[in-house]
Amino acid sequence: MKVSVIIPTYNERDNLEELFERISDSLGRAGYDFEIVVVDDDSPDKTWEYAEALGKTKGYPVKVIRRINEKGLSSAVIRGFKEASGDVFVVMDADLQHPPEKIPELVGAIEEGADIAIASRYVPGGGVKNWYWYRKLISKGAIMIGRIALPKIRSVKDPVSGFFALKREVVENAELNPIGFKILMEILIKGTYKRVVEVPFTFGLRKAGESKLSGKTMINYLKHVYRLMKWEGELDRLIKFSIVGTSGIFVNEGFLWFFVSELGMDKYVANVPATELAILNNFLWNDLWTFRDLRKRSLWRRLLSFHVAALTGAIVQWIIYAPLVYLGINYLLANLVGIGASFIVRFLFNRNVTWG
Repeated sequence: MKVSVIIPTYNERDNLEELFERISDSLGRAGYDFEIVVVDDDSPDKTWEYAEALGKTKGYPVKVIRRINEKGLSSAVIRGFKEASGDVFVVMDADLQHPPEKIPELVGAIEEGADIAIASRYVPGGGVKNWYWYRKLISKGAIMIGRIALPKIRSVKDPVSGFFALKREVVENAELNPIGFKILMEILIKGTYKRVVEVPFTFGLRKAGESKLSGKTMINYLKHVYRLMKWEGELDRLIKFSIVGTSGIFVNEGFLWFFVSELGMDKYVANVPATELAILNNFLWNDLWTFRDLRKRSLWRRLLSFHVAALTGAIVQWIIYAPLVYLGINYLLANLVGIGASFIVRFLFNRNVTWG
């Protein structure tokens, strides 16, 4: 099979010679036919020009695409997919933080049956070099957000890796339209595949150029997750869950009034059946509407799990409410914060357990 190594670049001239040499050595020793596809966003340091020169003077199989009026790492990768001639695509950065020596292992995983092979920092044997604690926190936080918001990728340890290989067929008919740098997450949601494997690697030190991490990068990541949630239908599901929860408030209040005012029940006692009827109301509508497509477990197991979710949410609400009140926060505001946290916990529990 032919391997196309796709490298989006912007001001990476100083890294190219070593990068091309190491790619050629690793793939040449493994016996692969390959090409290097450089997609450059008209770099001021003329990365595109130097890449062409290296191809001519050193004989590297380089294809250079210079984009004049378009910028962005993910869109550059998509352009590379369109221009590449290989059966397997490998995506990597030009900054030498992705070791080219790992490419044969990624391609080998594809040959052994994987559709996507990810160079992962977060599986046993993987890691990062010399990151500050806040950089690790940002990375782990981004992954946690993605895996919570997008259940399809929750089994992938490093869904934001920028170093991966895949079969051409995975993206051939996919409508990719990512924001920012996390093209892999887009592929995992929209691509055509069955099997994903993760290969451990150590994220190295940048040799030259500037890091891509910035406040704008993080905002774009959140926008990207939001768009993928919308595309997957998870945003609609969240809205439906909110509507059902709101209906439960009216059921709870209505029956509480009926039991106390019409039946003469004690106010404290009446709250128990009113709450249970609200839970049953919410379960019914969530089962018939919000999570209808995810009903796999038996009705009684779903119902029991839904009650556990409600109890868990109540506990979380109290755990947040009590300390905030103790710290002097207005009790109504503290309760509102607790309700918000409880809502998130209940939604995630039900999405991933009750109807997971």
